[in-house]
Amino acid sequence: MREEKVGIVKAVCISEKKGTQKKNVGKARFIEDFGLENDAHAGNWHRQVSLLSYEVIEQFKAKGAPVEDGAFGENLIVTGFDFKNYPVGTRFACNSVILEMTQIGKTCHKGCEIQRLMGDCIMPREGVFARVLRAGEISVGDEMRRIL
Repeated sequence: MREEKVGIVKAVCISEKKGTQKKNVGKARFIEDFGLENDAHAGNWHRQVSLLSYEVIEQFKAKGAPVEDGAFGENLIVTGFDFKNYPVGTRFACNSVILEMTQIGKTCHKGCEIQRLMGDCIMPREGVFARVLRAGEISVGDEMRRIL
């Protein structure tokens, strides 16, 4: 496997119940073909992990959005990648964890608090989803690499 481009993990977020905002827990265990341990959205499906670019979140905050880590339902916030510009099937490695992108964007659920407050939400066009191909742990500060 050839490695390319490096990013840094800025937040690792989970929510223990569906319908609640995710919180930055600093580190989490990623379970193969399941998702993050103790995350309500984990399971045997194609959206096991959600990722957002740190830079995109910061641009949104600059417009006055009062958002914290996990506000968009993202599991990982990473610098250095504009995730939506990579094709489905792209793989990322962080420590022993390997993630494979399965979806770009999603429909925002009705009544999204950020959409109501700001008139916009970045998750539908900027967020990407992945499945866990190899298990391990990811912590804030870890390097993530795109692998070829």
